[in-house]
Amino acid sequence: MRSDLPKVLHPLAGRPLLGHVLEAAAALKPRELRVVHGHGGEQVKAAFADRGVTWVHQAEQRGTGHAVRLALGRIPARDVVLVLYGDVPLVEPATLRRLVARAAAGKLAVLTAEFADPTGYGRILRGARGNIVAIVEDRDATADQRSICEINTGLLACPAGRLAKMVARLRSTNAQREYYLTDVIGMAVRAGMPVAAVSAASAEEVMGVNDKLQLAEATGVLRRRRTRALMAAGVTLLDPARVDVHGTLACGRDVVIGPNVLFEGEVRLGDGVVVEPFSLVRDARVGAGTVIHSHSIVEGSDIGERCSIGPFARVRPQTVLGEGARIGNFVEVKKSLIGRRSKANHLSYIGDATIGEGVNVGAGTITCNYDGVGKHRTVIGDGAFIGSGVELVAPVTIGAGATIGAGSTVSRDAPPGLLTVARSRQAVIPGWKRPVKK
Repeated sequence: MRSDLPKVLHPLAGRPLLGHVLEAAAALKPRELRVVHGHGGEQVKAAFADRGVTWVHQAEQRGTGHAVRLALGRIPARDVVLVLYGDVPLVEPATLRRLVARAAAGKLAVLTAEFADPTGYGRILRGARGNIVAIVEDRDATADQRSICEINTGLLACPAGRLAKMVARLRSTNAQREYYLTDVIGMAVRAGMPVAAVSAASAEEVMGVNDKLQLAEATGVLRRRRTRALMAAGVTLLDPARVDVHGTLACGRDVVIGPNVLFEGEVRLGDGVVVEPFSLVRDARVGAGTVIHSHSIVEGSDIGERCSIGPFARVRPQTVLGEGARIGNFVEVKKSLIGRRSKANHLSYIGDATIGEGVNVGAGTITCNYDGVGKHRTVIGDGAFIGSGVELVAPVTIGAGATIGAGSTVSRDAPPGLLTVARSRQAVIPGWKRPVKK
C-alpha cells in the first residue's frame, strides 16, 4: 500500500478493510471472532478495541498455515472454523453460510472463483471425476497449471479438530519457505476427507486488496452493490455512479438523490426527501418532504418534516429543525433548536441558540456565543423578527414577538412585543477628506 497505515486499516467506503470482514463474519453469529495480527498489530487492535475480538499475535510471518495454527488453540473439535482474510472485504454473508453448512456436514469446504486473469492466485486442481485434489500456488505452478482459471480464494471452513491435525503437519518445502494453508486440501484428499467446492457468486466478491488501485476498484464494487439495493427499494438516483454510501442509509418512499452526494454514518431519509447534488449528509435523520439543496452539509442533526436547507448551508451536530424550518444560502447552524416555520435565509451564523416558532432571522445575523473561554446561549421567543446585520451577544434573550432593528448589537435582553434598536448614531463629519497616496 506504500503507507505507514497497516493495510487492513485502509478505509473502504468509510470503514477499514478489516471492519468489512468482521461485519460479514458477525452476520453468522459466531461463538468467537479471532484475528491474527503481525505488523502494525497495536494500531489494528486499537482501531477495533470495542469489537470483542480475540487477538492472536503472529510474531513471525511464516504463512497462512502458520497463522491458522496459532489461532486454533482451545477450540472444541466439533466446532466449525471459518477462515477469512482481512484484505478480502467484499465477501457476502450468504456465501459464508454456504461454506459453514458444508463444513458442518463434516467436509472441508473451500471457496473458489473463476477469474479471467488468475495471475497471482492459487489454482484449483481437479481429478478425473471433477473432484478437488489439490491447490497449487501461482509461484509453484507449472505452465499448464497456470492456464487454469478456477482459483482458490483462501477462504475455507472445516471442523476444528480435523483442521488442527492437518495444519500441525504442514511443511514449508516451497518457493517461499512458508506454511501454506492450501496444503491441507491435499492432506484431506489423502485422508479420505470429502472436499467440497463452494463457488463465489462473482470474482468481485473475493477480490483481494493489495494496493491503492485495487482499493479503488473495491470501492467501485461496493458502491454498485449499495446503489443497486437503494434503487431496488424504490429510491431514485439521478446518477448511481456518483452516489456514495459510507455507512448505512435507510430511505422512505419517493426519495430522490442527485449526483455527487455522500452519505456517512447512519442516515435516515423520510418519504419524499430530495437531496440535491454535491451535498454531504452524515449521522442525521431527515424528515419527510425536506429538501437539501445543492452544496450543503448536514451532520449529527435531526431535521423535521418539510424543511428547506441550502444551497451552500451547513447544519452542524446537535441541531434540531422543527417542521417547515428554512436554513438558506451560506447559513451555518450549530447546536441549536430552531422551531417550526422559523427561517434564516441568508448569510447568518446561529450557534448555541434556542429559537421559537415563526421567527425571522435576517441576513447577516450572528449569535456571538463564544467569549474566548466558554459558550453561551441565545434564546429567541416565538414570532420575533431579527433585522439584517444584527449581532446577538450571548447570553441574551429576545422576547416573543420582539423586533430587533437592522444593524443592532444586542447585549442585553430585549422585551417581548417591542422594537429594540442598539446601534451608534449616524454622523457626518464636515470637511473630512479621504487620504491620498503621495
